[in-house]
Amino acid sequence: MTRTITFAIAAASLAIGGAAVAQDRPARADRTADVTRAAAETRATATFARMDANSDGVLNAADREARARTMFAAQDANGDGLLSFEEMQAHRTQMRSERGENGQRMMRRGHRGMAGMGMRGTRSADAELTAAQFTAAALARFDAADADDNGTVTAAERRSQWQERRQDRAENRRGQRPAQ
Repeated sequence: MTRTITFAIAAASLAIGGAAVAQDRPARADRTADVTRAAAETRATATFARMDANSDGVLNAADREARARTMFAAQDANGDGLLSFEEMQAHRTQMRSERGENGQRMMRRGHRGMAGMGMRGTRSADAELTAAQFTAAALARFDAADADDNGTVTAAERRSQWQERRQDRAENRRGQRPAQ
């Protein structure tokens, strides 16, 4: 029984992003459009509210557990509290059918979940992130992308920042970056 529960929790944890991806969301904004700082702040606030499952103003283990339970429930087609091989295969097939253009996986389109929201490097199970920290991290990323400091990030600025990050990652993989 313990092994079954452990396996079920592990399976749900592995697929944690699927339910969030499967939810109906408003269409993404035009990626070539300019983004103002106010719009970035509004989006960060809305994203935080969506991720804060219990609406307590903090992203923590309770929110992660609620998300895992939602994922598990979405995969547990017959509602028996166990994931069968067939249920896992059905979920896998569904996720593959929802891949983006060019076969992109839904969770790897430049989004890193909480790691991209200021939780990078946090290994503690009780790590917490407040709405203010979440928004500050989003605005810090915005400010880094706003090369001319005019309060608007253009498509050219986003492309330039993307190319810089891509080059940094390539250098890190080759071990050419000195230790900091």
